[in-house]
Amino acid sequence: MNYTPSYEMAAADAPLAARAEFIKKTYAHLAGAVLAFIAIEGALLASPAGELIARSMLGTRWGWLLVLGAFMLVGHVANKWAATAHSVGMQYAGLGLYVVAEAIIFVPLLYVANAFAPGIIPQAGLYTLLVFTGLTGTVFFTRKDFSWMRTALTVAGFAAMGLIVVSMIFGFTLGTLFMAAMVALAAGYVLYSTSNVLHHYPVGSHVAASLALFAAVALMFYYIVQLLLSRSRD
Repeated sequence: MNYTPSYEMAAADAPLAARAEFIKKTYAHLAGAVLAFIAIEGALLASPAGELIARSMLGTRWGWLLVLGAFMLVGHVANKWAATAHSVGMQYAGLGLYVVAEAIIFVPLLYVANAFAPGIIPQAGLYTLLVFTGLTGTVFFTRKDFSWMRTALTVAGFAAMGLIVVSMIFGFTLGTLFMAAMVALAAGYVLYSTSNVLHHYPVGSHVAASLALFAAVALMFYYIVQLLLSRSRD
């Protein structure tokens, strides 16, 4: 029996074959997004453009605030495009836009890490992979619905963004405790997004689902790099 994915049927209610295909496509697109991010990031760091971006963003906190504001706007647009049911092209454009924006945001941090402790980058990648795999396995094996976390994650996310903006304006460092809290927040997003893949995403929305997972993985990787970099300086 052939089945055409639809934005009107949640994965939990779809036939088993359609649900399995949706999950397979979601994680294949996630892997593709991660590989694209690595390729773009590597190209940026190996080119004069990477140094220019890093120095521009690290040079002044006001410039970094503008970048964060632009990233939030781009993230909103990318998510909206990726969730567009009537246009596959727009979905991929949204995912691609988000991956490129993340790669640019990461340039200053990875530029510094690559200059002072290059071994940290693959180490952080391995830790991120292990944590992500463990959290994903937890959701898949328990089949629990973590959608109840949405409000808490939203509040925590806005609070974290507020602290970041305040720290930039007044020029103070948030410290390792904040970094650890952000890794925990990213872990919460992984649980929440993975749960949505199993229970709530429509079976035709694998691009949007992969974008949500990629965003959580990128956030976790970012703050694991920061934690490791902070430890290397002690």
